[in-house]
Amino acid sequence: MAGLLRHVVAALLCLVAPASLAGASTYYASDPNLGSARVVFQTNHGDIEFGFFPHVAPKTVEHIYKLVRLGCYNTNHFFRVDKGFVAQVAAVVGGRKAPMNEEQEQQAEKSIVGEFSTVKHVRGILSMGRHFDPDSASSSFSILLGDAPHLDGQYAVFGRVTKGDDTLRKLERLPTHKEGIFVMPLERIEILSTYHYDIEVEGCEAEKSILKRRLSESASEVERWTKMLRVIQQLNGE
Repeated sequence: MAGLLRHVVAALLCLVAPASLAGASTYYASDPNLGSARVVFQTNHGDIEFGFFPHVAPKTVEHIYKLVRLGCYNTNHFFRVDKGFVAQVAAVVGGRKAPMNEEQEQQAEKSIVGEFSTVKHVRGILSMGRHFDPDSASSSFSILLGDAPHLDGQYAVFGRVTKGDDTLRKLERLPTHKEGIFVMPLERIEILSTYHYDIEVEGCEAEKSILKRRLSESASEVERWTKMLRVIQQLNGE
């Protein structure tokens, strides 16, 4: 039944996904720094689409895009939502619910050199999280919810949100609490699944093929995790 449902949903994706994204608000989609690749995070509060700045931070873009293609952000979450400042995605190691395979773990554990630039931290910008070491960024990153000039030149900017400001505003309205320096949501903001596509792909059939593949991979991973959870519950006698 689950397999049949995946096929039905995938068959409708070409009609549903473009329409839903078209109805979302758009930020600076014509930014000259943007490449043609697009990523969509499907959260429990709506979709967020973003693109990359391959000429601004090529190593960072390559790393994050590979994490996306491997499905590493599926079942991950936004652990921080500070209204007017940032919504921050957790590191996939420890942040996602589903277990990772060996290839995912190897990519997620990599750190990348700090590619600091003159691009300003303004609303919609994607900026890598890191520790004190400037070359310690891995998989956590922030989406700017406002202008933050004090971050300029200190954190690696690698992309920009292209659609989904309505979703970000929903996140900003959620109840939060403070833990140390972090403002955190009371509920888990889940990244249910992700997919990617290229705006330069010609024709609906080519785009539909890409989206089908991503949704199928995401659905399969969630299904595997659900089965594993059932086994654990049975072993625990729940």
